Amino acid sequence: MNDIPTNFTRRQALGRIGTGLGGVSAIALLPGCAGAAYEPVTGAPATYGPDEMLDRIAYAMLRHEPGRATGLGVDTGEFADWRGTLGASGGEGREAYKTTLTELLADARNYPKQGLTADQQVGFEVVESAFSKAIDGMNLPYGDVAVGSWRNAPYLVIQNVGGYIDFPRFFGATQPLRDAQDVEYYLGRLNEVSAVLDGELDRIQEARGMGLVPPDFLLDKTIAQMEANIAAAADAGGAYAEPLRASDLAAANAAAQQAEAITSGKIVPALQRQLAELKIQRGLAGSSAGMWAQPEGEEWYSWSTSASTTTSLTPDEIHEQGLEELAELHGRMDPILRELGYTQGTVGERMQGLSEDPRYQFSEGDKGREEIFEFIDEQIQWIKAQMPRAFTELVDPNMEVRRIPVAEEAGAPGAYGGAGSKDGKIPGRFWINLRTTDLHRKYDLPDLTFHEAIPGHVWEGEYSNRLPLIRSILAFGAFSEGWALYGEQMADELGAYDDFKVGRLGYLQSLAFRACRLVVDTGLHNKRWTRQQARQFFVERNGSKEEEVASEVDRYCSWPGQACSYKIGHSEILRQRSRAQAELGSAYDFRAFNTAVILGGNAPLDVVGKTVGRYIRDARA
Repeated sequence: MNDIPTNFTRRQALGRIGTGLGGVSAIALLPGCAGAAYEPVTGAPATYGPDEMLDRIAYAMLRHEPGRATGLGVDTGEFADWRGTLGASGGEGREAYKTTLTELLADARNYPKQGLTADQQVGFEVVESAFSKAIDGMNLPYGDVAVGSWRNAPYLVIQNVGGYIDFPRFFGATQPLRDAQDVEYYLGRLNEVSAVLDGELDRIQEARGMGLVPPDFLLDKTIAQMEANIAAAADAGGAYAEPLRASDLAAANAAAQQAEAITSGKIVPALQRQLAELKIQRGLAGSSAGMWAQPEGEEWYSWSTSASTTTSLTPDEIHEQGLEELAELHGRMDPILRELGYTQGTVGERMQGLSEDPRYQFSEGDKGREEIFEFIDEQIQWIKAQMPRAFTELVDPNMEVRRIPVAEEAGAPGAYGGAGSKDGKIPGRFWINLRTTDLHRKYDLPDLTFHEAIPGHVWEGEYSNRLPLIRSILAFGAFSEGWALYGEQMADELGAYDDFKVGRLGYLQSLAFRACRLVVDTGLHNKRWTRQQARQFFVERNGSKEEEVASEVDRYCSWPGQACSYKIGHSEILRQRSRAQAELGSAYDFRAFNTAVILGGNAPLDVVGKTVGRYIRDARA
């Protein structure tokens, strides 16, 4: 092990990792490990128990993503200085991260597994799965790889990807401002934003040199959003300075002017450099929507579908599964539509007719937005009261409902949600897109609430936050999105639509929408569908709203493969539930099954199967 000088600060250590530390294990750089009997990569640290080893892997990973540590609420104590940095950026940062992941993967594989508990065994399994898949993605020539997360993207700066979107939200909703030290950290991070933006610029210019240029329609959205972002940042520092001005801390108010200067002197020029590059790319762009049209695009898409589904299903197999499940779901919707008086036309055509019924529409404008917030609150209160009927162990989520920032709405989905921090200081959030109230109907908003909040993403995240740190970090879209769809089904099974049959149609249409995603995503990227073909499939086959699917389809173009995770995960959870029911018979318990799956934590689908196997074994005992 190379010696590190005793006056080497934590921030310097972070930066040094970002540029590579030839031969020094990432584990060995963590506080308190000096003198450990450890051979990096080829051996296991004999002095570490399995729980400590998993924690050290987690912190070694978070050194490359200190902003993620803030979101989790674990940048405290000896890691507090992480709150003042964003870490290494650009291609250099990516290569350093890949090196660390390669070392950590070897550490996890070499660690002695004898005598581990089931939970510890799962911990090492998810590390191996997440890190190996991320390394495969980083070996591809371009793109952004989300390690243990879902936002893999071939284009680093596009309508729903990039620091120009992420940073205003991060500083406004995640970066803490509790005391004077936090103000210093805030300014430290703000000073690094321009370097991250320039790192993105270097990489998209390099990708352009390889022939990778996003489609013109995505660039048009991105350029418009970037221009709006620059205008907002130039107005007294915009979202970068506003949290300081809004703070009650005396130090924050004094720092607001510094934030304005950093924004105008460094961040805005960096954004303008990105904008100039996007305009160059727009002059070169074509209109083909799918990855098949990009250099090495088929290989990239194959990797991304594998990463999002945690399966070995091919794009063709995913496409066929989507068509089969869509037909089955429409078969369940047809009799309900007939009962409501909608008897003519396809299921999609009849659902379009239902969407025009004024009884199920919200008012326009701000009045309708208030109606939507009140409606969501009613659904949350109802579903909270049902949770004792669905789980043997309960949580009480700290959560809030927020509007997606106006500057993001054009490129954002209809909603998204997620857990808060492990320490509970940052709440779980259900973000709702309100660019127009016509995005939502009274028959589909309950289902959306159950998906994003309870018992979906926010609820599941509360359990994950109680697991060891590495399990809170490493998330798999097939589980988290599959669970959220299962949460929708759970709400139906608990009686959400017993007196609101049209609401059940909304729920079934939601599942059918996810089946459509399997068809459309693979259609765009594997079968060479056009953007318009993809939109028409949603509207004609599922009765989806044109306003909604326009943004959805563009999202699939910038996040290839991600949309496949939802229904693949849901179908696998249902398959495992059927397995448990068949093997246990009268010993099967709905509450116990749900609790076993959610306590098993976010994991690849094969690991979920092992969790259910343990539930079956224990239920038989």
